[in-house]
Amino acid sequence: MYFLETAILVFIGSFLLTYLTIPKIIWVVEKKRLMDDPNSRSSHLSRTPTMGGVAFFYTILLAFFFIKGRDVFDEAIYIIPGLVILFFVGMKDDLVILSPGAKLVTQILAISFVLANESFTIESLNGFLNIYEIPYFLYLAIAGFLMLTIINSYNLIDGIDGLASIVGIVIMIIYTTIFYLSDEYFFALIAIIMNACLMAFFGFNISSDKKIFMGDTGSLIVGFIISILTLKFLALKPESYEGLPFLLENAPLIAISILIVPLFDTARVFTIRIANKKGPFSPDRNHVHHVLIDFWGLSHKQASFIIGCFNLIFVVLFIILGSKAKNLGMVIMLVSVVIFLGYIFFRYNYNFTTLKQKILLRRKIDALKGKSDSTSKKKKKKH
Repeated sequence: MYFLETAILVFIGSFLLTYLTIPKIIWVVEKKRLMDDPNSRSSHLSRTPTMGGVAFFYTILLAFFFIKGRDVFDEAIYIIPGLVILFFVGMKDDLVILSPGAKLVTQILAISFVLANESFTIESLNGFLNIYEIPYFLYLAIAGFLMLTIINSYNLIDGIDGLASIVGIVIMIIYTTIFYLSDEYFFALIAIIMNACLMAFFGFNISSDKKIFMGDTGSLIVGFIISILTLKFLALKPESYEGLPFLLENAPLIAISILIVPLFDTARVFTIRIANKKGPFSPDRNHVHHVLIDFWGLSHKQASFIIGCFNLIFVVLFIILGSKAKNLGMVIMLVSVVIFLGYIFFRYNYNFTTLKQKILLRRKIDALKGKSDSTSKKKKKKH
C-alpha cells in the first residue's frame, strides 16, 4: 500500500514539475535564440525550441530524494553521476554539435558508474541458449555494449514529433509492471518518474504553438534510464521471476521485444549506410519513421501512434509466448519477424539526393496550399 501511495505522489509531482517548467524552458530558448533550425534532413519546417530534456534532468534528480531508502544497494548514488555527465553532453550537443566519437567516450564514462554497482551484475542467463554462468569480465563487455546500444538507439529514433515520447512511455509502462511484480520497487518508481516526464512532455512535443523538442539533452537521459532498467531486468535473481508471467530463460528475448523499435530501426539504418559505403552515424532519412512519412504519406502523429502500438503489441505477444514456449522457438519467431520487417522496409532504401528533391517539392506544395487557404479565408472575411 505504501508503494502505491509513493508511486501516485511521485507521478503527480514529476508530471506537474515537468509540465509547468517546460513553458519556461521554451521562453528561455526563444529569448536566447537557441532554436533548432530545419535542414534538408529535418521533418519540421520552422525553427523550434529544443532542450526539453532539461526538465527531465532536474525532475529525476529531485524525485530521487523522495524515493531514497528504497535502493537496497545504493543504486541512486551510482546513477546520478551518469545522469549529470549525459545531461551536460546532451546540452552541449544541442548547442554545438559534438562528434560521434566524443559522445561515445562520455557515454562509456557515464555507464561505468552503473556497472560498478553489484546490483546490476548479470551472473547467469538462466538457461537461455543453454548459457548459465557468466564470467565477470564477460558481463562487463556485454553490459557495456548493451547500454551503449540502447542509449544510441533511443537517441536515433527521436526524429519526428511524438515518437520518442510514445515509445518511451510504452517501455516505461512495461518496466513499471515488471519491477512491481518482481518486488523491485525502486526501479518501478524510476520508471514511473520517467513516464510522468514523458507524458508531460508529449503534449508540448505534438503542439502546434508551444512545440519543443527533447533534444539530445532529453534523448540521452531517457536512453540512459531505459538501459539501466534493461540491465537491472536481466540481472534479476531467479526468485524475483516468480511473479512474472513468462519463463525465466526467456528474459533476454522479452528485453529485446521491449526494445524492438529502437533496436530494429538502428540495425536497419546502420546496415543501409554501411551497404552504401557510408559511416554508420552519417545522417540520412532512412529511419522507419521517415519511410512512413515520406513514402506512405502519414503525419508525424499517425506514424508515431502506429509505431508505438506495434511496440506494445509485439511485447504483449512475446510475453504470452514466453509463458510457455522454449527460448529456441521464440528465437526462431523473433528472427522471422525481423526478416519480415527487414524485407518490407529495405525496399525503401533510397538515395539521399533524390529524397531531398522530393522533400523540397513537398514543402513547396504545402507552402502553396497554405497560401491558398489563407487567401480564401481573407476573401470570405471580405464578403
